[in-house]
Amino acid sequence: MKSCYFVTGISTEVGKTIASAIIVEALQADYWKPIQSGDLNNSDTQKVHTLISNTETKFHPNSYALKVPISPHAAAAIDNVEIEIDKIKLPETDNNLVIEGAGGILVPLNDKNTIMDIISPKYKIIVVSRHYLGSINHTLLTVNLLKEHGFEVSILFSGKEHPTTEQIIQKMTNVPVIGRIDEEKEFTKEVIQKYAKKFKTALEKL
Repeated sequence: MKSCYFVTGISTEVGKTIASAIIVEALQADYWKPIQSGDLNNSDTQKVHTLISNTETKFHPNSYALKVPISPHAAAAIDNVEIEIDKIKLPETDNNLVIEGAGGILVPLNDKNTIMDIISPKYKIIVVSRHYLGSINHTLLTVNLLKEHGFEVSILFSGKEHPTTEQIIQKMTNVPVIGRIDEEKEFTKEVIQKYAKKFKTALEKL
């Protein structure tokens, strides 16, 4: 395996899956969503599959596919299973691998473990940050906790530009910023390709 890029967010619905598709396309990397909660007929794996254009990417199966779109620990309880982190095993590949998390880094998987417990120190962490009231706090908490644990962290902004938010986050975190995914009417293969070309050099420098 070359490099692993772990895509996490400061909250839910901040644009992790779109960001993952762009990174996959830019690096022609493989994709893996270890834990899928809900939307199994239109999963994040399926969404990324429909958005990329390259033929090199392989899609690796979820370790856990849970039926209800809620926190993994609660979704697992409804499905009568317990998430065991030693059963979440990195897929074998000779390619780069993009790993998409579920929610943020402290989303619980069971009574003891969170998403952070399935992130290896070798992974390059990409935090997707989107402006909303409270997003500065959520971004700083996420990035600083990851940094405290020794992870390599970078930020990818998504949504409408908000300079005062983005500038203070950059100053206070002092981590690389890959760029921003703007609000788009629709995310198509062509739009994903546009961002993939735009971010390719920055991603390769991580």
